[in-house]
Amino acid sequence: MITLSDLSVFFGNTELFSQVSFTIAERDRIALVGRNGAGKSTLLKLIAKQMSPTGGTIVTSEGTTVGYLPQVMNVADDTTLLAEVHKAFAAVQQMHDQLRRMEEQLAQRTDYDSEAYMQLLERYTILNDRYTLLATDNHTAEAERTLTGLGFRRDDFPRPTSEFSGGWRMRIEMAKLLLQSPDVLLLDEPTNHLDIQSIMWLEKFIAQKAGSVVIVSHDRTFLNNTTNRTIELACHRMTDYRVRYSDYVLLRAERREQQQRAYANQQKEIQEAQQFINRFRYKPSKAVQVQQKIKQLEKIVPIEIDEVDTSALRLKFPPCQRSGDFPVICNDVSKTFVVDELPTSTNTIPTRRTHHVFDHVNLALHRGEKVAFVGRNGEGKTTLVRCIMNEIEYDGELKVGHNVQIGYFAQNEAQQLDPTLSVFDTIDHVATGDVRLKIRDMLGAFMFGGEASDKLVRVLSGGERSRLAMLRLLLRPVNLLILDEPTNHLDMHSKDVLKEAIRSFDGTAIIVSHDRDFLNGLVSKVYEFGNGQVREYIGGIYEWCERFNQQMQATDNSSSGITGKSVSDNTPIQTPPHQQSAPQTTEQGMSYAQRKELQRQRSRVEKSIKAAEKNIEQMETRLAELDALFVEPDNAANMVLVSEYTTLKAALDEEMNKWEKLSEELEKIAL
Repeated sequence: MITLSDLSVFFGNTELFSQVSFTIAERDRIALVGRNGAGKSTLLKLIAKQMSPTGGTIVTSEGTTVGYLPQVMNVADDTTLLAEVHKAFAAVQQMHDQLRRMEEQLAQRTDYDSEAYMQLLERYTILNDRYTLLATDNHTAEAERTLTGLGFRRDDFPRPTSEFSGGWRMRIEMAKLLLQSPDVLLLDEPTNHLDIQSIMWLEKFIAQKAGSVVIVSHDRTFLNNTTNRTIELACHRMTDYRVRYSDYVLLRAERREQQQRAYANQQKEIQEAQQFINRFRYKPSKAVQVQQKIKQLEKIVPIEIDEVDTSALRLKFPPCQRSGDFPVICNDVSKTFVVDELPTSTNTIPTRRTHHVFDHVNLALHRGEKVAFVGRNGEGKTTLVRCIMNEIEYDGELKVGHNVQIGYFAQNEAQQLDPTLSVFDTIDHVATGDVRLKIRDMLGAFMFGGEASDKLVRVLSGGERSRLAMLRLLLRPVNLLILDEPTNHLDMHSKDVLKEAIRSFDGTAIIVSHDRDFLNGLVSKVYEFGNGQVREYIGGIYEWCERFNQQMQATDNSSSGITGKSVSDNTPIQTPPHQQSAPQTTEQGMSYAQRKELQRQRSRVEKSIKAAEKNIEQMETRLAELDALFVEPDNAANMVLVSEYTTLKAALDEEMNKWEKLSEELEKIAL
């Protein structure tokens, strides 16, 4: 579908990468990995034709469509959410109109033997197959299903898109892209603006409906669940590992060991040659050998080792006083916001309504516990954190325990940094004791190695400031740690360093995060926010994910949320049975979602049958014409006609088999 050959990109005299060659085939699932700055996003832009390479070529097969979701997008529109998403189907309508025009051309032409006619017929067949795949009887249902999967509520559908924040507008663009069903889907950090439920929905969508995908992400679990091939950009080159991410990590470790051994052997060879040259440079009897050694050194291609492995680096929070047994206690805590409604055409007076974020939250965190706050965006996770920090008012009783010292990383924490300080000085001001001897190593682990440590804070990007703020927090003596989306701007290695620091932390931790791999093995309890309630689940994040999936299946993908226990209920949670009853195949007892899915399947099969019947009719017509031509003596030995007849007959047999299978499939779909 897409072939990249010897791609290279230079910015001035600086090489980003070169000799990049690989092919994106049908149904490929590719993870594009590498350190920050290796060129992953640039490579996606090249494939999407948004940039041109310095050298090399990119060949895209005719008719192949490419969809690209960048990390940052400038969105400008003035319509409702549902109307904006409906723009995704404009291409389907264009395809329908183009097919009608091509059908008219085919009906009017009589030059069946001409190359132009056969090319037109081939283009029509390809386009018709794609239209059959994309067309649906109910675009609105498809749009609503996708928006719901990405976390929108039904009462969001009529809202103007201008009311949504940047993260939600990125979800709108993602919904439009997914509904377009491109042949190749390019996703650059797609999970940055998604909650766990939406990420899990996206994983299923990619597995079931997407064509080929190329994904850049720092979410290990997401990559493992969506890809089976890993392409690494490192040392300005690429390496293709035809395995999923977790297996790539093992293979890459082996490869790096080989690199280190080869590098050591090469350095030994260079050192011995240089010593020989220095020793015998001025001896005439050794002049020939010296010149040979010099030529050997000139021919040596230096072996490069992948970026320095700093996995041995360990950060620990400095010692802090012991807190009380219960650092945080909530008794019937509720939060309600008063929202001003804008005037409408029928009502010129602004109105006010109340929005209940959550009601009657009851929880008690024990000293040393590490818990996760999860749930869809907007359900109150950050709001409860702000209540604990006493930043906003609330109803009910909320107690912060004795001798509790809080370290809080907010989503806007980067704004609190002093812009006049350098990166190094920012950390040096809070580091104490032996930690000050490791500042350079710590900065390197958070991607501030080398000259980057001397940059002033004011010139850093938003992501760089967030990483620096996180590192600064790690050096403060606290016994209650509250982290709100701490991994958004961290690469995989930095997340590992942070995770290990929290794991060895003696105090209590509340972590608001959508990164399942980061939470795995770190938290022992999950609080789920949804539908105005907070529910407690004992166990790790993957246990919660399993229960979430089971409950979603049991309620036929209902948007009513998971049925869990309230945090005020101390009865144990009953795990739903793993074996679910088989789905109904008749209308009786079926849910609306099941009926719509069967209707969609039936519509798809019926369209495929119609397309097959049309192809069969055209082939039979042409075969009849060829039979008539063979009657003439001059055509009896015409090998061109004989070859066409043989090829067409084989194609007709194949199309008939396809039609029979589709007919059997249609009989099995009962509505």
